[in-house]
Amino acid sequence: MISAVSSISSMIDSPAAVTAVPSFGTTTPAAGAVTGASPVSFSDMMAQVATSSIDTMKAGEAASIAGIQGKASVQQVVEAVMSAEQTLQTAIAIRDKVVAAYQEIARMAI
Repeated sequence: MISAVSSISSMIDSPAAVTAVPSFGTTTPAAGAVTGASPVSFSDMMAQVATSSIDTMKAGEAASIAGIQGKASVQQVVEAVMSAEQTLQTAIAIRDKVVAAYQEIARMAI
């Protein structure tokens, strides 16, 4: 699954994949937001999510290995594995939404 998330991240980072993606920014700062921050594009946001997901999955794997070796407590292993599981479920949900959107676009009459 880590390789699948990595491939999504590399597709998002490729210039050809992001040429038609508009930049989304806030017109008014949210409460507590830093003013003067530049708008973040959708592709940048998705790249950050993919990178964070990969890091979470790697941390879960590392905690599992540390638990097997006796270097981590059971609680630490369970927390890391549950976080990795939640990240995996989120990645699967995003993938399902992207596939559904693609299928809907493919069914559109031209």
